[in-house]
Amino acid sequence: MKLRYAYFPGCVAQGACRELYQSTAALTQALDIELIELKKASCCGSGTFKEESRLLEDSVNARNIALAEELNLPLLTHCSTCQGVIGHVDERLKQAQQTDPVYLEQINGLLKKEGCSPYRGSSEVKHLLWALVGDYGLEELQKRVSRKLSGLRCAAFYGCYLLRAQKSIPFDDPYKPESMENVFRVVGATPIYYRGRTQCCGWPLSSYATEQSFQMAGTHIQEAKAAGADCLVTPCPLCHLNLDSRQPEVEKVIGQELGLPVLHLPQLVALALGIEPEKLGLQKHIVSTRPVLEKLGL
Repeated sequence: MKLRYAYFPGCVAQGACRELYQSTAALTQALDIELIELKKASCCGSGTFKEESRLLEDSVNARNIALAEELNLPLLTHCSTCQGVIGHVDERLKQAQQTDPVYLEQINGLLKKEGCSPYRGSSEVKHLLWALVGDYGLEELQKRVSRKLSGLRCAAFYGCYLLRAQKSIPFDDPYKPESMENVFRVVGATPIYYRGRTQCCGWPLSSYATEQSFQMAGTHIQEAKAAGADCLVTPCPLCHLNLDSRQPEVEKVIGQELGLPVLHLPQLVALALGIEPEKLGLQKHIVSTRPVLEKLGL
């Protein structure tokens, strides 16, 4: 059966990390996964809406989920932050159906005022990683590999939201995750383990504690390099911004040259499916991905 999802691309992939949007499209097309983009969806708030009001965060994201429910499809995102925020709201509202129906009625009343469908709790919120591992399946993915990434040493950077924002994490252990490393093995790459792979990249601090944010990012990159990584691979565009786009600034703060490429998860998998680097936006990164491509003979 063909996989179909209501696609929530989020903000960053349509702006600062356009290559993530590009590579997700290339990957899903190659795997014959159908994405129906939610053009009317709004920003999830990346965890900031709740600082003003939990009702605000819940209402905005109840609307996003309701858009997927209108299609009778699970909501798919390729952003760990979006997954964490929307997935947590979904968990909270499904619980409210049993324990606080008045609160849910308040949210649906706000949605009705905007001409939106009510939140029903009939969908799922699923990151692209979970879709690949759980829905598509690693065995099937391996069958589609036409360019094994042999010799490439990949260090996963899970970040915060994917592992810790929700009570229930499918297909993985939030304390000892292996889903990305299992994907690396399937595409022929070698997983690299290091201390910071499940820690915060520092992005949430960057607007008010920039130096501390960059020190955090620099520590993770240094640890991955020391462990022998050829690249970092992340399922979160906000992590990508702090680790790739700001890596030159990070180098100035820590006083050390880094130069470690940072790939989006769909870019790595799509390379293994034989898709050309230019179609994945690999030339758009701040830190050159050329060393990765040269190692693969591309």
